Amino acid sequence: MANAIRMLAVDAVEKAKSGHPGAPMGMADIAEVLWNRHLKHNPANPHWPDRDRFVLSNGHGSMLIYALLHLTGYDLPMAELKNFRQLHSKTAGHPEVGVTPGVETTTGPLGQGLTNAVGMALAEKLLAAEFNKSGQAIVDHFTYTFMGDGCLMEGISHEACSLAGTLRLSKLIGFYDDNGISIDGHVEGWFTDDTPKRFEAYGWHVIPAVDGHDSAALDVAVRAAKAQAALPGGKPTLICCKTVIGMGSPNKAGTHDVHGAALGTTEVAATRAALGWTAAPFEVPAEVATAWNAVERGQAAERAWALRFEAYRTQYPLEAAEFERRMAGELLPAFADKLPELLAAIAAKPDAIATRKASQNALDALSALVPEFFGGSADLTGSNLTNFKGCVKAGRGKDGQFVAGNHMSYGVREFGMAAIMNGIALHGGYIPYGGTFLTFSDYSRNAIRMAALMKLRVIHVFTHDSIGLGEDGPTHQSVEHIPSLRIIPGLDVWRPADGLETALAWTCAIERKDGPSALCLSRQNLPRLTDVAMATRIRQGGYVLSDMEGAQAVILSTGSELELAIAAQATLAAEGIATRVVSMPCTNVFDRQSAAYQEQVLPLALPAVAIEAAHPDFWRKYVGRTGVVVGIASFGESAPAKDLYAHFGITSARVVDAVRTLASRR
Repeated sequence: MANAIRMLAVDAVEKAKSGHPGAPMGMADIAEVLWNRHLKHNPANPHWPDRDRFVLSNGHGSMLIYALLHLTGYDLPMAELKNFRQLHSKTAGHPEVGVTPGVETTTGPLGQGLTNAVGMALAEKLLAAEFNKSGQAIVDHFTYTFMGDGCLMEGISHEACSLAGTLRLSKLIGFYDDNGISIDGHVEGWFTDDTPKRFEAYGWHVIPAVDGHDSAALDVAVRAAKAQAALPGGKPTLICCKTVIGMGSPNKAGTHDVHGAALGTTEVAATRAALGWTAAPFEVPAEVATAWNAVERGQAAERAWALRFEAYRTQYPLEAAEFERRMAGELLPAFADKLPELLAAIAAKPDAIATRKASQNALDALSALVPEFFGGSADLTGSNLTNFKGCVKAGRGKDGQFVAGNHMSYGVREFGMAAIMNGIALHGGYIPYGGTFLTFSDYSRNAIRMAALMKLRVIHVFTHDSIGLGEDGPTHQSVEHIPSLRIIPGLDVWRPADGLETALAWTCAIERKDGPSALCLSRQNLPRLTDVAMATRIRQGGYVLSDMEGAQAVILSTGSELELAIAAQATLAAEGIATRVVSMPCTNVFDRQSAAYQEQVLPLALPAVAIEAAHPDFWRKYVGRTGVVVGIASFGESAPAKDLYAHFGITSARVVDAVRTLASRR
């Protein structure tokens, strides 16, 4: 059965002349033990809520999971394996969720799959605490992850595994493929960590020195890991598996030559002979195929769970309905019903406030309507204001045990937080959001990108969004971050200008099912500029905030600079120059609107001036070469915000001068 994995990997990589055969060949025995003897899953229903989750963190070894999915009976026919790494196939170079049935997360950037697995295990623990009743466990599954040396070299592995140990995520079981090889060769020249001691220090249960090619030893290790999970003080488990990369290849096994390249015709033939594999390429002997097929076993497992769930429904109908709603990703009907009332309440308080505070006010109002919220911050809760009235802090209790809740401090782990949120969203049952300073989005950027690639419902709260944060200086002042985030495909970046726009930005982010959102929020107070009718137009991404008959130019702005645009309009009006002010809180959403709507808001015939305390180049797509962008193309300085705005010329006076110049050319 393990050799079937090896040879499918060999054949697919050889046909594609591209790929990584070494990891699938080396981990085949581990995969056989886990998938054939322990993994609870139903190939006929990859979305069964109580399935075990499996994550191949070392995603370059993708033929391992493709072989497993095909062999166990998922909708992944042999034709797709033959089409490995080809255009529009279901067998891409790295596993992609939503493309291949049974793949739980997109992996490839090393360490992130492992971190997604931590998020999945956290979601399982939270859901179990929320929904399970005495004798009625409807949430009861494991999260398994395979990881290689590369995953553990990446710094994010420290962030994630440290937190997993602290939280005692006992139903997380990791398999470390300790083969001593990476692309550059034998890793002892650059990776000499004592990995078992490292994970023991994190608070994990470690099973060291397991022969990764001894099925009996592997089975004993998995059983011990599962038994650990049942203990009151259970810990996550790392099973350290000593393997030979490319196991079965007589001339290349144990070398980096088998890591990331096809074996070649001669070595493929030698491998077949060494393994005694007589089947033709892409063929699996009938008795092996039968032994692997898990459809009947999986359907029986899901039927047994369904019976338990119906018994649960009989006793706890409200909880059962809520669980189903949450796992389906549907919002409560009350969310839409009560939104107008909430907006009216916000509009009744026109005080100038920072949008980070407006964000917290929105959370206070919306949290009762979104019980699936799971919030947090990377050690900046008091600055990001991601907590809300009545939130319950999750984490490690004083007795060392896990305490369930709906808000958590992730510690100083921006990258880990972002990738864990991805795992929570992938698992289902929660809408995760997390906060940090906008400038630290650089730390978490690749996880943000992965959320966009996977189309996950994840919300990033980025406060202190510009030089407006003041005295902390250029290390903390974002200049290039908003423009760079806006160009990540599938990420909606919101920069609201007041309390109402902030509440609507939260609403749009919550409602969005097909991708992540980022809210970029001010530290400094901003005046109320909109009313409910105006702010509701935020759903189009950009809208006309203030218009004058016979407008000679458009002033385009976002966030904290929108008040400067309004001030410039007033000055120009006194001079007899009519303008239109456009609020553009989300360029990504605006760009998805019809050409007719875009022309209605930003007529091509009108010259435009954009003002934003960020790098100016992004706005050229809206103002063109002849327009003007008032921004900042250098790093900031340490000084009070008002002094910085004056120093860098991000002022209404500069906008006025720009519009005068443009108007004179007409």
